[in-house]
Amino acid sequence: MPLHHVEMKKILFINHEITPYVADTELSLMGRKAPQNAQDHGSEIRTFMPKWGEINERRGQLHEVQRLSGMNIVINDTDHPLIIKVASIPQTKIQVYFIDNDEYFFKNKNGEPITDNAERAIFFARGVIETMKKLRWSPDVIHCQGWMSYFAPLYIKQAYQDEPAVNNAKIVTSIFSREPNAPFENDVKQRIAFKDITVESLEKYKDQFTLEELTRLAIDNSDGVIAASDGIDSIYKNMAEEVGAKYLDYPGEDFGDAYYKFYDSLFE
Repeated sequence: MPLHHVEMKKILFINHEITPYVADTELSLMGRKAPQNAQDHGSEIRTFMPKWGEINERRGQLHEVQRLSGMNIVINDTDHPLIIKVASIPQTKIQVYFIDNDEYFFKNKNGEPITDNAERAIFFARGVIETMKKLRWSPDVIHCQGWMSYFAPLYIKQAYQDEPAVNNAKIVTSIFSREPNAPFENDVKQRIAFKDITVESLEKYKDQFTLEELTRLAIDNSDGVIAASDGIDSIYKNMAEEVGAKYLDYPGEDFGDAYYKFYDSLFE
């Protein structure tokens, strides 16, 4: 039976990382495979990742998109410039948009500790949404892969709920076993605050954010949740059930049809 709902649908992927621009990891491989799978099923896709410092721009043939760059993202009363770069994955039809800001993503040159993990994930999420507004491309499904993307569901549902570029999309969050490389800041809620999102509106969440708390925030604002690694803690399935989000248990490495049927189920 054909997948009637999502066939030829538009799917936006917000990724932590994508191979071949960074080393192969569970996250970077899925950052490459999930968009490819959607494309193979006939969907039109857009895909984003941070422009991590280790990415070789010349080798990857990245170039700045002038019409999309030049915005500032204000976090905690400070302006942060948003630069958009783009490249095509060799031997594919996949074009990758990179959210670039050296202050956030060019880290550890001298091995210094990372002290702004939440804020750079906030910048990434809002940067993707602001870029989507300029692209004038409205996805039917937004698939967030990896914790760097986990603020996006909150902003889409509670700050950009009137924005036509994103407000009609079903949101899917994939949960991986990968942990952040450093703790989150002590004042994450203050940094999140934007438009209708206030510290008070986030009172159900703990003041000290952990990966579990950030994942809860993403699930609370998602229509579907996927266990993308084997052995994901059942607590996340319980979180999804609490808010009425659909949940897909880890489908194994041959995930293609399972993911696509899951997208389809969100429209039933």
